[in-house]
Amino acid sequence: MTRPFLPALPITILSQNADAIRTELHTAMKKNSCLKAGPEVVIRQATDTPSKINCDAVEVMIADPDLAAQIIPDCTNLTWCQSTWAGNAPLLNGGKTDYTLTALRGVFGPLMREYVFAYLLQHARNLDGFAEQQAATPPRWESATRMPLRGQTLGIIGVGDIGKALMPVAQSFGMTVIGVSRSGNAVKGVERMYATAELHQFAQQADHVVNLMPDTPGTYGRLNEDFFACLKPHSIFINAGRGNAVDDEGLLSSLDKHHLAHAVLDVFTQEPLPSSHPFWRHPKVTVTAHTAAESRPADVASVFLDNATRFAHGDTLLYQCDFAKGY
Repeated sequence: MTRPFLPALPITILSQNADAIRTELHTAMKKNSCLKAGPEVVIRQATDTPSKINCDAVEVMIADPDLAAQIIPDCTNLTWCQSTWAGNAPLLNGGKTDYTLTALRGVFGPLMREYVFAYLLQHARNLDGFAEQQAATPPRWESATRMPLRGQTLGIIGVGDIGKALMPVAQSFGMTVIGVSRSGNAVKGVERMYATAELHQFAQQADHVVNLMPDTPGTYGRLNEDFFACLKPHSIFINAGRGNAVDDEGLLSSLDKHHLAHAVLDVFTQEPLPSSHPFWRHPKVTVTAHTAAESRPADVASVFLDNATRFAHGDTLLYQCDFAKGY
């Protein structure tokens, strides 16, 4: 049964971008005429400091999961938390489950496309090789080795919303797409889906692999030396999912043994990545600072306001997390 409409929705914002999110909420509510059917969103608290939150006053919250995890056990009146992240391990593993947790989804696809194909094209067109030729003394006019993407197979581990966003671009370059999911069920536009138990068979068929698996206990260390040994010597591995899925030593060993050509890593088990970690200095590793698809305050505001209207009418919220599954 749908509950009576809630005309006002008092919220708490706990985020490193609290001020920017508050500004974007006010801007969006003024500009978006369709929100007239929604509730009046009243911001009661907005801060980047967990200790400044009055936990008893928290009913609905927009929050960074790492900050929310510090106070959420004390928020006894919490009914709904809209996360500012796609991944929510700090909350999913926190023990408290008597509230609705929604992830930030449906907004990262365009950014992830840019990230993944920037690096795939860099290697396909051998941009580093041409740069070296230009910088040489004297400069060299040579046809550097290239391996175009057309006719190759892109493997996506974790074919969710973000993974699906990569498919049209891959296909526009003439690539075939294969994927991995927990079930292995068919996905439209994917040539073949594999279950997670079939990772090695999947790896043998892929030319390049992008990992987008969520952070769950079942993904820890799944991408190990046995997995990387199944790749092709020209393969590029891109990890933009979760760092703990990768066995660091296994990846380094595989790179040294030429099981794959290069690894582009945006996420790590420990962040920031310690300056002593060998990834920083390995010639076949590119490190980026968890920037593949960052949460933008405007996107947080948009997703939250859409769900706020649903919440006020008692409708099912979008992008709900399942505490039992861990994502």
